[in-house]
Amino acid sequence: MDFATLSSIITVLAVVTFAGIVVWAMSGRQSARFAAAARLPFAIPDETAASQPNLNKNGEGR
Repeated sequence: MDFATLSSIITVLAVVTFAGIVVWAMSGRQSARFAAAARLPFAIPDETAASQPNLNKNGEGR
């Protein structure tokens, strides 16, 4: 088996793997799980907003 044949086999395997991952990710069974994961960053409190003092329009503390 020469280098060109091995390279072709690896390329075909990579494309098939990529296509499989895309089909898995786009399947309807995964959409609810991915939607829940997409909302996770908004479910935790914002740490930087809690640590900063309240400022008025002029940038002065209240």
